[in-house]
Amino acid sequence: MEFREDEKTLERVRYILKKVDMPYIKAEGLFCVKSRGSRGRAIARIYSFPRVWQLALKLTPKYVIEVISERFDKLARSDMDRVLIHELMHIPKTFSGSLVPHKCFGKRKICAKTVEVIYQEFVKNDEK
Repeated sequence: MEFREDEKTLERVRYILKKVDMPYIKAEGLFCVKSRGSRGRAIARIYSFPRVWQLALKLTPKYVIEVISERFDKLARSDMDRVLIHELMHIPKTFSGSLVPHKCFGKRKICAKTVEVIYQEFVKNDEK
């Protein structure tokens, strides 16, 4: 697999964050990479920076969003935005370096329906 820094996707993530209600996400703690050659089915992934590493390296929480070029680049802009929103939803309100699972306490917290709610907020605020 190949990885490279992806400023274009990072700019889009930052733009989305300006339009949706996720004030707990610190844009300076986000990074994006684009990969090529993945054999998995994912379109994108988010990576955390657990507390133990933060303490050992004396660094603040960070998150990396990886977009898989072969799948992500083929999407329409609206679907790209939905994928990025989905990955952002994995970031907890504490911005602690951990991740929110798809299911939490038996309820689906991150699914197409909840992503669509935030996407519609984004679209509404993007028109202004």
